[in-house]
Amino acid sequence: MGKVNLEDNDTKEKKTEFSLVRVKSTWTRKLGKKVNKDTVDCISAAKIYESITEKGTSWTVVTPIIFTYKVIETLGLLDPSNDTLLLGHITDPQQLEDVKNKKKPLKRFVVVDNEVYKIYGPKLTEYLEANNVLYKILALPTTEENKSMEMAMEILEEVNNFSLDRRTEPIIAIGGGVCLDIVGLAASLYRRRTPYIRVPTTLLSYIDASVGAKTGVNFANCKNKLGAYIPPTAAFLDLSFIQTVPRRHISNGLAEMLKMALMKHIGLFELLEKHGRSLLDTKFQVDKSVYRCNCFEAASQATHIAITTMLEELAPNLWEDDLNRLVDFGHLISPALEMKVLPSLLHGEAVNIDMSYMVYVSQESGLLTEEEKQRIISCMVSLELPVWHQACTMELIQMSLQDRLKHSGGLVRMPLPVGLGQAEIFNNTSYEILHKAYEKWCDELSMSSDSNCDP
Repeated sequence: MGKVNLEDNDTKEKKTEFSLVRVKSTWTRKLGKKVNKDTVDCISAAKIYESITEKGTSWTVVTPIIFTYKVIETLGLLDPSNDTLLLGHITDPQQLEDVKNKKKPLKRFVVVDNEVYKIYGPKLTEYLEANNVLYKILALPTTEENKSMEMAMEILEEVNNFSLDRRTEPIIAIGGGVCLDIVGLAASLYRRRTPYIRVPTTLLSYIDASVGAKTGVNFANCKNKLGAYIPPTAAFLDLSFIQTVPRRHISNGLAEMLKMALMKHIGLFELLEKHGRSLLDTKFQVDKSVYRCNCFEAASQATHIAITTMLEELAPNLWEDDLNRLVDFGHLISPALEMKVLPSLLHGEAVNIDMSYMVYVSQESGLLTEEEKQRIISCMVSLELPVWHQACTMELIQMSLQDRLKHSGGLVRMPLPVGLGQAEIFNNTSYEILHKAYEKWCDELSMSSDSNCDP
């Protein structure tokens, strides 16, 4: 680009583009785009644009930030012979070799959900000791009610006392989505960014929280109002954890799986229609006595599709620069509903109630046929998910959509199914359609739905 003189009205502006290069230990700016690679050690992808006018000088910095993180499916994560939990995040073969050859023991700080610790605590301790790890396990009640900055600070106090090396000793989070969110936020705050590892132990976190970049806590009675976009260095997925999850929490996770099916993948929807109940019964495990191997094949296929479609949507838009997001389906009304009735609805249950209403909006808008609508609702019911709730009033819906307008650039950006397994974003759905859909939704589902989802 070099030096360019631009004249705008009576103001002369001189713009200059600089590349950034490193020679030995010093970064220096170089004029223009072309730099002789043989004369420098490193060329940054960053650029500095200098603008000089009569009013003074300004600099515009363009710095591409690249995050690399791994999502790894494995079995027997807590088997002492499986080193994935300790070393699976390392991508550089030489670094991995160096770590393995070091005589110094590894050091790990582990945050685990209380309920998970009751089941897996002894096995986790045995794993760490068998691998000669210096460790600290912090078990906490990571529930939605406790998802607060206070809990994040409690984690940070313990991390600070443990004295981690923030570059080579990642914090490990083991639990459901709430645990993964809180630990992720704490790690992003400690020394400005400490690497962390996610180990989901619920179906919902397995296919949702573990594969994205969001971290956060609740604040001012709003869900995830404080947070950051900092992905884990790795997420390790082991379906065997799901076998100890209560049946209701399996349904809870199936809601997020159904979301991706409705938005993007008719094959996944048909799989859930056909095998959803057996997946519930077997908890995504091998059960040869009842379903033989077919169910585990369905479980592997369902989780694989759900994770792949989720990553397709998240990876190109990790920081949500583009506010048109299909993964927001079921998340326009559900945050307010979930917080309003806390703790009676699980996250996936609130999401499904939101999706159920939006399916009626789609049908009322002419985007879904009556048959498609009925198939979707029937599938939700077969997955033992609530499809209506008395607290989801028209007033709450309007308030949620107004809030959406405020935080989404003045557009509602409403993802709606336009058939099975396909969707589009809409900004012009009228109040008349929303109200007609709501009346029909209540008329058809309120009598047959169990609005009380207390455990």
